[in-house]
Amino acid sequence: MQNSTTILGIIEMRLKGISYDDCRNRYGVGNSTVNLIMTRYLEKGIPLEVLKQMPAEEVEASFYPPSNVRRKSEDIMPDFGAIYDRIHREGSKANLYFLWLRYKQEHPSGYQYTQFCHYFNQYVSTHHGSQSLRMAVERIPGERMYIDWVGDQPELLVDAQTGELRKVHIFVTTVGVSSMIYAEAFPDEKLPNFVAGTVHALDYYGAVPKYLVPDNLRAAVTKHTKDELILNSAYQDLEQFYEVVILPPPARKPKGKATVEKGVQWLETHLLEYLKERVYYTMEELNRNVRRIVDNLNDRKIQGQGFSRREAFESYEKPKMRPLTNGHFSPCEYRYFQKVPNNYHLLFDEHYYSVPFSMYGQPAFLKATMAEIRICDRNNKLVCTHRRSYTTFPKYITKTEHMPQEHRFYRDVNEKNGDYYRRWAAGYGPYTAKMIDTVLLSNQHEEQSYNSCNGILHMCSGQSKLLVEEAARLCVEGNACRYSYFKRCLKQLTERSQEKEQQKLPSHENLRGKEFYK
Repeated sequence: MQNSTTILGIIEMRLKGISYDDCRNRYGVGNSTVNLIMTRYLEKGIPLEVLKQMPAEEVEASFYPPSNVRRKSEDIMPDFGAIYDRIHREGSKANLYFLWLRYKQEHPSGYQYTQFCHYFNQYVSTHHGSQSLRMAVERIPGERMYIDWVGDQPELLVDAQTGELRKVHIFVTTVGVSSMIYAEAFPDEKLPNFVAGTVHALDYYGAVPKYLVPDNLRAAVTKHTKDELILNSAYQDLEQFYEVVILPPPARKPKGKATVEKGVQWLETHLLEYLKERVYYTMEELNRNVRRIVDNLNDRKIQGQGFSRREAFESYEKPKMRPLTNGHFSPCEYRYFQKVPNNYHLLFDEHYYSVPFSMYGQPAFLKATMAEIRICDRNNKLVCTHRRSYTTFPKYITKTEHMPQEHRFYRDVNEKNGDYYRRWAAGYGPYTAKMIDTVLLSNQHEEQSYNSCNGILHMCSGQSKLLVEEAARLCVEGNACRYSYFKRCLKQLTERSQEKEQQKLPSHENLRGKEFYK
C-alpha cells in the first residue's frame, strides 16, 4: 500500500510522459507498483485534479481498498517500535531493508518489503513525525567507480601475540548504475592499502571506468579546493597506468558523494553486521569471508527489480567500460622530500641516490620498485632513474651528469686515473689526446705519469683550444711529448698570438702601447 503523495505523484509523472525508471527512482517503488497505480487510475476514471482535492485517506482507500490489503495475525505483524529503536540505537548500522530480511527469515509468509516500509512509515509518522525526502541522482553506466572507507572499524581480528581484538578497516567501492560493490579488509587506511584496494577492485570488476571518484581522503588527495586539485603522487601513477581520470567530489559537498556514502551505509549494515557475528585469527581468513558475503550481496536479486547487481553490471556497466589491458599495477614505495639537501642525494634503504644539482632546495618524490629507483619533481614528473642497489658499498650512487662542473673536476682529480686525463685531452683535439696518451705510457706504471698530466691540465686552463692543439701537434710530431717541451711550445704560441693582436691595433696619439708602462 502506498500513501497518497506517492499515488498522486506517480500518476502526474506518467501523465507527463516521464519514464518508469524516473518514477521508480523518485518514489522508491518498483515497476509493478507504478503499473498497479496507473491501471487503477484508468479503471476509476477520476481526473487527477479531482483526486488532488480528495482527503489523503480517501485516495489511499480508493486505490488500496481494505479487501486488497493482506491481513496478518498479531504474531506476524512486525514490532515496529523495536525496529525503530534498533535503527536509532547508538553505534547501530542496521537499516530497514536489513531488518526486513531478518523479519522474513522468522516469518516467510509475512509482509513484503513495500508493505513493510509502508506500515513502518505509518508508525514513524504517528510516533516520531514525518520522514525527510531524498533526491534521486541520474548516473551513466560504467562512468564512475566510487571509493571510500567504511566509517565503522569493528574489532574483529585476534592479535596472535596478545590475544586482544584489533580493529580492521573496510575498503569499499561501488559502480554507478548497478551499485555492484567490492570490499576488502585492511589493518589500516594508509596509502599502500588504499592503492592496493583500488587495484584489487578494478581486478574484481575486470574493467576500468572513465572516472575514479575517491572521497577527499588524505591517502588519495593532497589538496582539493574550488581552485586547485592536487592528487597524491601514488594515485597519479595509478591514474597514468590505467589511463583513468581521478575525480574526487568537491570538498564539503555531500551531494557529490551520495552514491558512495549510500553504498558505505548499505555495507555497514549488510556486511559488518554479519562479520560481527564472529572473530578472525588472520586477515586472510577475514577477507575470505568478506569476499563470500560481498559475492552473495552482488548475486542477490534487488528488491522489486528482478535482477541482481552483478547481472546489471554485466549487462549495462561492463560493456561501457574499458577492458584491463595494461597488466597489473605494481605499487611503489614512496618517499617525499620537502627539500633536496645540498649534497643533492636522497636517502633510501641506507643508500644515497643522486639527483641533478639544480634541484637543491626543491621538493622531490622518490619511488622505489624492486629493481629501480625513480625520482620525480614536485609535479610528479620523472627526473631520473637509478638501478636499485642491494650491496653494502658504495653507499652513494651518483651519476656524473648530476654533478656541477667543479664537483666533477675535483672528483676526477681525486680519482687520478688515466681515463680522466684521456677524456680531458679529447676535448681539445686529436693531437692533445695523442700527446696525453703518450705521456701516460711513458712510465712503467701509469700512475707515475699523473703528475705530468695534471700539470698540463692546469697549464691549459683558460687557453684557446686552437693554441693547445697546435702546441700538442708540435710535441707529437717532434716526438717530444713531455711536460717541459709542451710548456715551452704553448708559451711561444701564446706570445706570438698576443703580438699579432697588438699589430692589428690602429696607431693613434691617444693610444698607449706596452712601451709606455716600462
